[in-house]
Amino acid sequence: MKIVIAPDSFKESLSALEVANAIEQGFKHIFPDAQYCKVPMADGGEGTVQAMVDATGGHIIERRVTGPLGTPVKAFYGILGQPDANGQHTAVIEMAAASGLHLVPPTQRNPLLTTSFGVGELIADALNQGIRHIILGLGGSATNDAGAGMMQALGAKLTDIAGTNIKLGGAALATLHSIDIQSLHPNISDCTIEVACDVDNPLCGPRGASAIFGPQKGASPAMVEQLDQALAHFANVINRQHTPQITLDCEHQAGAGAAGGMGFGVMALLAATLKPGVEIVTQSVELAKHCQDADLVITGEGRIDAQTVYGKTPMGVLNVAKRYNVPTIAIAGCLGDNADAIIQHGMKAIFPIIPAVQSLEQVLSDAQVNLTNTAQNIAAVWSLSFKQN
Repeated sequence: MKIVIAPDSFKESLSALEVANAIEQGFKHIFPDAQYCKVPMADGGEGTVQAMVDATGGHIIERRVTGPLGTPVKAFYGILGQPDANGQHTAVIEMAAASGLHLVPPTQRNPLLTTSFGVGELIADALNQGIRHIILGLGGSATNDAGAGMMQALGAKLTDIAGTNIKLGGAALATLHSIDIQSLHPNISDCTIEVACDVDNPLCGPRGASAIFGPQKGASPAMVEQLDQALAHFANVINRQHTPQITLDCEHQAGAGAAGGMGFGVMALLAATLKPGVEIVTQSVELAKHCQDADLVITGEGRIDAQTVYGKTPMGVLNVAKRYNVPTIAIAGCLGDNADAIIQHGMKAIFPIIPAVQSLEQVLSDAQVNLTNTAQNIAAVWSLSFKQN
């Protein structure tokens, strides 16, 4: 009997690998001789680097880079332990590790000033390590500069009408006159960049980066308008370029407004491909290979609700398992509104792990034992089908 365990992390409590270990422990009480295949998962957001490193036996690299406020911060990225389909080693970078909102105190949040420069420094470091395949996870950013800072860190020259390099930050895009990417990192042209993106917002307008995501980064209504105009100007300058390396007219594409316009920047200037995060992760950790001969798949995340079917980890795992007609069960820290939506998509059952009314502190501290107990109970019920047969 082969059981694949492919959960996401339980936020603020357990990593994806720790969740998988707890589930395995519970199942082993009932099926001690089963073959267990643990595949830590993520959907491209927070925890993606750690999950993919754990799933592939890779390692984490820590670096000091320029944070969103222009001061040094401690950041990281991962190198996967197995090559991709083309034999290339892969680096996984979470944008938030270098330019995340959590790196900016609430009183200092100002997307007119914050920069994605540190993301470019992480990419450059990976290129210097010989990496030629990069997975970049968007989300959780403090920036609204469309990836301009990232490009500056990679060697692009963004200058004003006087030929002076523009300042860092979203507001400075309004002063841009020309962009020269001829001096980009010499290895970037040989690199394949996949971007994990789960939003479909365009760059500008009422559904754009500034209007939708700017307020949570500290933007007032007046700042939102200023930033939106700056992003539109940035796109116009890029679209005036006639350099073959630049992809034109990306501002209206789905995902262009992700992470303060970083989606636009990577598409236009780095020829990156935007994909749903869980799709990138399932392919990179070769989940299909593990599921094709499995008897059962167990997945899960901290909360299952109506949004889970829209690209969250349990839905991504379910879609892979369904290709091989493998039954899939999900375990969650808690169930939210319309959690049963995933049942309609083929999930056999979903189970919350909280055994009683508890404080949040107690729920988080008891997550491992509650996971193990729930997994044991699921295994015990599942074993009844064998006894009946």
